[in-house]
Amino acid sequence: MKKILLSLLLLFSFSHADEENLKVVYDLTTKNIAKIKQNILKGIVAHKTYYQGEFKELDVTVVIHGGAYRYFLKDLKGTEYESDIKLVNEFTSLKKRLKSLAETYDVEFLMCGVGVKTRKLTGNIVPFVKVIPNSSIGLISKQNEGYAYLPVRD
Repeated sequence: MKKILLSLLLLFSFSHADEENLKVVYDLTTKNIAKIKQNILKGIVAHKTYYQGEFKELDVTVVIHGGAYRYFLKDLKGTEYESDIKLVNEFTSLKKRLKSLAETYDVEFLMCGVGVKTRKLTGNIVPFVKVIPNSSIGLISKQNEGYAYLPVRD
């Protein structure tokens, strides 16, 4: 009898957890490497881990625009960012860690298409990022789907 009750309790807990998917959209505009590391690389993992411990899933989307394009490029050569020595020194590591967020933690990355064209970055965006018409469309869509809004700015 105890096993049946325990099984029912666990089944209820897991089915209840599915109903409580939490959602957050990060409005990423910072060019500050320390903020990317703290708020995106460490913060998203910490938030996902916390909610997993609560038997809840956290859906994460990051909308990229402003100064943040630089972190999601295949190559810095020929861009306005190639002279940023600190970025050049950390670029490979940052790119691998961001890719890991997409692949391991199922983070969705959306990038403003207007900025991509303006900065002449077409064809130089890493494959795990989806280019959308503009950042406002991504933010509006996600917030209307119930995503909490978190800005990561300079």
